[in-house]
Amino acid sequence: MPEKSNHEEASQHVKLARAAIEVWVKERKILSPGEEEDADFYQLHEKAAAFVSLKKDGMLRGCIGTIRPTRETLAEEIIHNAISAAQRDPRFPPVGEEELEDLDISVDVLSEPEPIPDISYLDPRRYGVIVQKGTRIGLLLPDLEGVDSAEQQVEIACNKAGIMPGEDVRLYRFTVDRFH
Repeated sequence: MPEKSNHEEASQHVKLARAAIEVWVKERKILSPGEEEDADFYQLHEKAAAFVSLKKDGMLRGCIGTIRPTRETLAEEIIHNAISAAQRDPRFPPVGEEELEDLDISVDVLSEPEPIPDISYLDPRRYGVIVQKGTRIGLLLPDLEGVDSAEQQVEIACNKAGIMPGEDVRLYRFTVDRFH
């Protein structure tokens, strides 16, 4: 499904992420739920983990999220992860004001991770994966371009966590509701 470029048609999740990034980049201020004019904008009161992904010209520009909720509401989770994706992803320099209009933003709201006994319980189109070895944890979202097998998915997640190939890991899977 192509990402929406018209910001007016974006979901409230994406509108919230975009507003949080714009307020931070322009004013160095953390958006608080309730500051926006549209009251429906902040109807995200449940507690949930979320990832915010930024793309520019079809290329990843930032991606930060949480495996489990760390804030009181999903709105707060999105606000903080959006700012982190734009400013604190160690793979990229901070997003500048001149880039704001060019960002394509998606928000993934994660289900509760469930432990699985082995890789056969994964489908990279449907499930994201979490790998864990001691305190090292790697996560890969589902339905990513170029990730076609559970083996690839686990390998990438292990690499992100600094886990060597062949090490025994605990596996978890989760689903996402993805908003563009």
